[in-house]
Amino acid sequence: QVQLVESGGGLVQAGGSLRLSCAASGRTFSSYAMGWYRQAPGKQRELVATITAGGSTNYADSVKDRFTISRDNAKNTVYLQMNSLKPEDTAVYYCNAKHVLIPRYDYWGQGTQVTVSS
Repeated sequence: QVQLVESGGGLVQAGGSLRLSCAASGRTFSSYAMGWYRQAPGKQRELVATITAGGSTNYADSVKDRFTISRDNAKNTVYLQMNSLKPEDTAVYYCNAKHVLIPRYDYWGQGTQVTVSS
């Protein structure tokens, strides 16, 4: 069992920056691919960025060159640095952990609100 706790959300003006953190419990953090997803009101949850256990990253086209995902295995934490924020980035951001070998080990955090004002 892995528990994920997100933090770092808030209200920011367009063009500003925020850094989200997701702290994971457990001793096998390095065995999980980590991801950030978001869900805006009335919309489906969508992928923002992922990072594999080996550190390879993938981004949604809408956030490329603005957002950076990273992980610190020593701290059991994954980060999402968000720069040049736009009002359309407003959403609840969720952290996800997927075990690299066991698909049923798939966990979600409770989410953190990010609001970007114009």
